[in-house]
Order: sequence, then structure tokens, then C-alpha cells
Amino acid sequence: MVGMMLHQDASRFAWLPDDDRQYDLVVTLDDATSAVYSGFLVAEEGTASSFRALSEVLDRHGLFCELYTDRGSHYFHTPKAGEAVSKSVQTQVGRALAQLGIRHIAAYSPEARGRSERAFRTLQDRLPKELTLAGITTLAAANRWLAETYWPAHNAAFAVAPAEAGSAFVTDRSGRVRDILCIQEERRVGNDNTVKWRGLTLQIPPSPLRPHFVRAMVRVHEYPDGRLATFHGPHRLADYDPAGKLCDNTKLAA
Repeated sequence: MVGMMLHQDASRFAWLPDDDRQYDLVVTLDDATSAVYSGFLVAEEGTASSFRALSEVLDRHGLFCELYTDRGSHYFHTPKAGEAVSKSVQTQVGRALAQLGIRHIAAYSPEARGRSERAFRTLQDRLPKELTLAGITTLAAANRWLAETYWPAHNAAFAVAPAEAGSAFVTDRSGRVRDILCIQEERRVGNDNTVKWRGLTLQIPPSPLRPHFVRAMVRVHEYPDGRLATFHGPHRLADYDPAGKLCDNTKLAA
């Protein structure tokens, strides 16, 4: 059944023709069919690429049950190298998956990642040749071509029928995905009713919730486009542009 378990992995390789630099190809595929639901090139995989891939899958297919990944530091916190991942300390990706209700499974051996490894062997053999034939030489052009041309053809050639019919994908009706697939960290509000965030000062505007938030703990969200927001519990206090300027469309929390 599709949507039960998805694999997410990356392969570092010189994918682009006439370019000796290596890039990470981040691929998210279905365990039941090997169909690739998301795949793109980035300079280096990490939290941002995982959020991007998850967003693409959720937008097109919906929520799924489980995500199987390696134990990279953006996926799991591992107290001691080579030992089990922490069950109490979450990465940003782990926190987001928990909020989405998706079980996160860690691979403990190369053999356990066999489906991804086989897919990457095929891709390393075929993709650079296809990029050359298509005359693709830049990262941006490659990612457009992958989404529009390559993955539909790849899935038609290599995806298989699931052993069990049906779909476990569920449409997300909460509208919370954007606020989940972002960096979230708690900050204490200063005496001037502002929050410090990576060199920026975020002013918290007047709110009907309370006269001020001095010394209160708030949550800062940093979105993939660089925009920011502050929250107090479930209440959205304000939105900011990437420079930390309060957005005009900020609504008072209710």
C-alpha cells in the first residue's frame, strides 16, 4: 500500500556535466513502489532539504505513516557515535515529524537502506547521461528538468505495483504544515518586549493576550523563505520579514 513507509536519503556525486563539483541528490521514495515523490539537487543536504522534500510530498500526496532515514545529525541526535539514537532529544526534523504524526525510523545498517542504495546506483548511472543529453549545466535548470521531465519518466520505467492495493496517504486539513516544516526555537522576551534571533531584534506588538511579554517564553519560527513569526503557545503574535521588520499584515493574537 502506498503511503505506508517512505524512504528519504541523499547521494553525493558529480551529477552535472562539465562540473566536477559534487552535489547532494535528495530523494524521497515510496517503499511499496519505489516511485520517487520528491528529488532535487542541493549543495549539501540538511534540515532545509528535508523540510523541502517533506513539503513537496505533503503538498502533492498528503500525510503518510512512516519515514525511514539514515542517522544523519539533521535527522537524529546520537549521544555516542555508532550507538542508538536519542529517544528524548529531537532534531528540528524529528520534532516536525512528531508534530505531523509521522513515525521516524532510523536505519542501523547499510543493508537496511537497500532500496535507497539501489535507486542511487541506477541514478548515478543514468542521470548524468540524461542531463548531458538535455544540455543541462546549472543546478536551477537541473531541478526544473528533474521535476518536469525526469521523475515522471523514471517512475514510469522503474516504479512497481504495490503488493497491497490502496493508499495510506491522508489529506492534511489542519493547515499547519507550513508552521511545522520550519525552524522552531524558544526564546525569552527581554525587558524591552523584544526577542533576539540570530542577530535580529524582533519587536512584539501590542496584544489582547496580555499587556506585555517581558520575561515570557515565546517560540520563534523561521520559514524556508527567511520570514519569521513569534508565537506564545498556540497564539501567533507577529510576522516579520527576513530582516526582522514587523509585517504590516500582523494581526493581534486572540
